[in-house]
This record gives sequence, C-alpha cells and structure tokens, in this order.
Amino acid sequence: MDLKNIIAAIALSAAVIVLYGLFFAPTQEQIKKIDKGGNDELVANSEAPSIDEKIEVKSLTRKDAIDENERINFENEFIKGSISLNGGAIDDLELKTYNRTLGSKEKIQLLNPATTDIGYTFNTGWASKSDIETPNSKTIWKLDGSRKLTPGNPIKIYYETEKGIRYERIISLDEKYLFKVKQNLINKSNQTFKVYPYARINRNNLPSDLTDFYILHEGYTFITGENVEEVDYDDVKEKKYSKEGSTGVLIQGDKYWMTSIIPEQGRSFRFDLDYKNKFRASYIDLKGYEVRPNTVTEHNVQSLIGAKEINQINKYKKELKIEKLDLIVNYGVLYFIIVPMHKILSYFFNFTGNYGYAIILLTILVRLIFFPLNQYSMKSMGKMKSLGPEIENLKSRFKDDKQQLQKEMMKLYKVNGVNPASSCFPILIQIPIFFSLYKLLLLDLAMRHSPFIWVWQDLSAKDPLTIFNLFGLLPFNVPTFLEIGLLPVLMGSSMWLQMKLSPQPSGSDEMQRMQKKIFMLMPLFLTVILAPFAAGLILYWVCTNILTILQQYIINRNIKIKN
Repeated sequence: MDLKNIIAAIALSAAVIVLYGLFFAPTQEQIKKIDKGGNDELVANSEAPSIDEKIEVKSLTRKDAIDENERINFENEFIKGSISLNGGAIDDLELKTYNRTLGSKEKIQLLNPATTDIGYTFNTGWASKSDIETPNSKTIWKLDGSRKLTPGNPIKIYYETEKGIRYERIISLDEKYLFKVKQNLINKSNQTFKVYPYARINRNNLPSDLTDFYILHEGYTFITGENVEEVDYDDVKEKKYSKEGSTGVLIQGDKYWMTSIIPEQGRSFRFDLDYKNKFRASYIDLKGYEVRPNTVTEHNVQSLIGAKEINQINKYKKELKIEKLDLIVNYGVLYFIIVPMHKILSYFFNFTGNYGYAIILLTILVRLIFFPLNQYSMKSMGKMKSLGPEIENLKSRFKDDKQQLQKEMMKLYKVNGVNPASSCFPILIQIPIFFSLYKLLLLDLAMRHSPFIWVWQDLSAKDPLTIFNLFGLLPFNVPTFLEIGLLPVLMGSSMWLQMKLSPQPSGSDEMQRMQKKIFMLMPLFLTVILAPFAAGLILYWVCTNILTILQQYIINRNIKIKN
C-alpha cells in the first residue's frame, strides 16, 4: 500500500460522507418543494378549518399527570400504557422490551401526558367551520363496554353534545405497535354541517439523548406515494411545512423510536408541521364529509407507535400497502447494500446467538467475496515495488520530458503486466461496504444493548475500556477525549502491522522517510478518530485488518517480497 492509496482511502472515506450530505440528503430547495405540495389532482386550496388548539402545560410529574385523569389501560406483549378520558389522547405508552439504559430495569417511556415537560401525545378528532360542538383536549369522554384495550378486544369511547351529535372512537390494538382508530359521527340533530377528520402528534420538548449526527435523520418523514422527504426538528422550529397527498404516512422519529399518522388511504389529505412552544405534526382530510340529519359518518385513522424494528416494519409495509414504509429506518442512498447486509447479519445472529460473532462471520464473508480482487491488488503492489529501480531510471532519463516519461512508464507496466491503479480498486469497492456497515450498526435497533464478550455489552456504543486507566484496572476516570478503548487500540496496532507487511513505497530516500512517518502516524490518527465509534464497527475493522495481514503474509511468502 503506497502513500497515494492511503491518502485516497482517507479522502474517499470522507468523500462518501460529504457527498451524501451534498447530493442525497434533502437540500433547502427540496425542502421548499414540500411547502408547495405538488400533486395537481389534489385539493390545493382546501376549505379545511384550522385545528390549532392551545394546550396548557402544567409541568406535572409523569405519575401525577397520569393519576389526575380517568384512564383506559391497554397492553400487549410489547407495549403497555393508557388512554386519557380527558381529551381522549393516547398519551402514556411504555415499550416493555426495551430498557432505557444498559443494565437498567426502567423501560422506554415513549408517550407522555401533555401536562408534563416531556409531553408526547397522539390524538384524533373532527374539525368544522360550522357552529357545532366538536371534541377537544378538554372533552370528557365516556366509556362504552370493555375497560381494557388488548389485541382482539377493542374499546369504545363516546361524547354526545346537547344538540344530539354523538362522537364515537373505536380503538383497536394489534399484537405489536399498530393502533387503529375508527371515528363515528352520529348526527341525531336536525342540522346539516361539514366536518373534516384529523389526527395530530404533539411533543413539548425533544429528548436529551438525540444523536444530533448529520448522517442520521431525526425528525419527520413524509412518505406520499413514491416520494420520501425528510425534515429535521431544527427546520420545523424555523418555519411551517406542508405536504399534500392521497396515499402515505407521516412519521415522527428519533434514532430508534417512532410515532406516525396513517390517514385513510385514497382520500386527499394534507400533512402539516410547525412549532409553537411545542412540536406539532398533524393530518387533516381535505375533502371533508357533509353530515346530514339522522346519518352516520365513519372515518379511519391508524398509527404506528413503537420501535423501529425493520423486520416488523416490512410486515406492516405489506399489511398496510404503503410503499417505502421501510424507509422509516433512514438507510439513505446505500439502502441497496444495507438491506441485504442486514439480512445476512441477522442470519448469522440467528446461527450464533451473538452479534459480535455475527459481525466476525460477516467480515469473513466480505473478505472472501473480495479475496480475488485483494489478491490481485497485493500482487500488483509487489510487482510495482520490484519495478522501483527501473522507474527511477526512467525518471532520471526523461526528467525534462513528462509526456515521454508517462509513455515509457506505461510501456514498462504493460510489459510486466502491472496495473498501477489496481491497488485502488479494493479501496473504491470496500468504502461503500464499510460506510453501509457503519450506518447499519448505527441504526439497527437489534444492535442496541447487544453484548459480545467480556466488557463489550453494547456493540452499538463505543468501547467502554480505555488505555489511559489501563482498561479499568486503575480506579479513576479519564476525560472523554482520552477515552480510547481496547478495540480501537487493537485496530490501530493491526493496521500498523498491516502496513509493515505491505510493500514499501518506492522513490527517493527523502520521500521514503516522509512516507514511512505517515505510515507510522496513520494508525495512531485513525485510532484516536475512530475511538468514539460503535464497538461493533471497530470489531469489524479489527477483523478486516487481521484477515488482510494473513492474506498479505501468504502473498509475501509466495512472491518473496522483502520490505
């Protein structure tokens, strides 16, 4: 591996991330398109009323907020919580299978009452420009029938106005994360009026554990037909966004968790995002319903509230028939690589029962796939090394004629069967693989709190060991910037050994000395830079280096390269 290839590897690695941000992440121009809507067949100038409503935040504790209202409990194997009869919102939801922190028994509390600082709620309703009464956040609903919502056992709540307009919500829950809300409006009055069904997600504040990393999208995702558009939380604070459609879903998602609005498909609707002391995401039906006396009007809204489990989301994609629903997990432009890689990694996990071993097997598989290419590259580098004296001779002979020098060097390469660019091919091909694995380990919920061996109990987090307290043997903590774990040290050491075994660069003595210094500094530099990365990713790199060392050692013995 010569200096040019090392520099190329680093430059290309950075380029992948930069180019992704420049060309594939939503630009400001693309975001502006969201404001315009864009489907000419939709109702561009809707008469739908505003659903703006001021909700008082009392800053109660979560327990006090839950206890202050009568509630209906719900539960399945994966989630539990309650629905407040004061307003009818789903505002209490706990993920039973996910702990908040490693080693903690406290579960992830995804939804919280609006009267808390961490308020996060989902609700549905009807809006109207008529003088009729519609339910709001202060409406006291009554229960009709079962007092607990479970799979196969829906609940019904209702509210009836003095004028004889009855609002009903029939709420169902499946075996995982899907809520279905059937809204019935029974008009027993003598009035005719128009109503517009809606749903909204309100969130008072963002959680403190947001990743806030630019290659990871946390915020909102519009999926309308074939279009997928993303808006970050920071953007919503600056201005309002709207998107019209007739099929699709609006997702509010953090790194691992999601809440969504799934409108009744096939009807014209509008999604809105804005921020007024809280984050507000809403859907409203644009056609509305004309309600005549003695009639029943029905409308359905659904919501996925839970964990971003890609396998489960794929099942919902088929069940709900929503294209690109799987893009809730933000794999980005390398989706076509990450998805099969995820399937392979899952297969290895099911085989071994350990994601660390699964990563090792994945690394071996990747190396086997690229073995012929790496073999060719390494042999070519060896041949390039052997041509060093002849190349220096040509440089001396044609130092004043660059064009002729290039011709003579290409002739020399051709005669000896050397491709000077061959060593770059493995780098070019494997950079997307590395970056894909990086995103996979960053986003795959299955990696969260997944153990390997010894102290590596969470492969999605950085290595907890650090060399500066002898990997935990000395009883003191070190500053964050000095937290360099054992795996990064092994990665840097193996990289140094790999470079030692690689053919040394040709050139003048001065150039060789400079390049050797770079060779010595590069492993140290990458060790420090990559120390905060996920332990699973560093494990992959360590295994890759070890396999490369073995391959290079065998090649060196066969072609007798002397370094």
